[in-house]
Amino acid sequence: MTTTPERGQSIPDASHLYEVERRARHLERPGFRITELQLSPDQTVPWHSHTHVGDTFYVLDGRMRLFLQAPKESVELGPGESYAVAPGRPHLVTNAGDASLTFLVLQGVGQYDYVPLVSRA
Repeated sequence: MTTTPERGQSIPDASHLYEVERRARHLERPGFRITELQLSPDQTVPWHSHTHVGDTFYVLDGRMRLFLQAPKESVELGPGESYAVAPGRPHLVTNAGDASLTFLVLQGVGQYDYVPLVSRA
């Protein structure tokens, strides 16, 4: 049985917390990793932050919309575009199109964690 983290509780792996069409880890070294994610039009990566690492998103196919806090911001990206989210900055990743979104997320440099900002029932 998988336990659900409380809001603000740091966890080392969040892959069980949200569904994606596909997830592939391309590289993982101490302090750095590259993951490819594919989201359907109705899938999201929920609100979260990271304590020590930033996320750099690079869109391969489709349209991505990032919602960010501190400060509040919305960013839309297409193929070949990227955006870096600083450590500690809350963000939500959504598919902004009507077809699958495929993107890379580069995470580092530092110890990875996932801090959910919304409690899940």
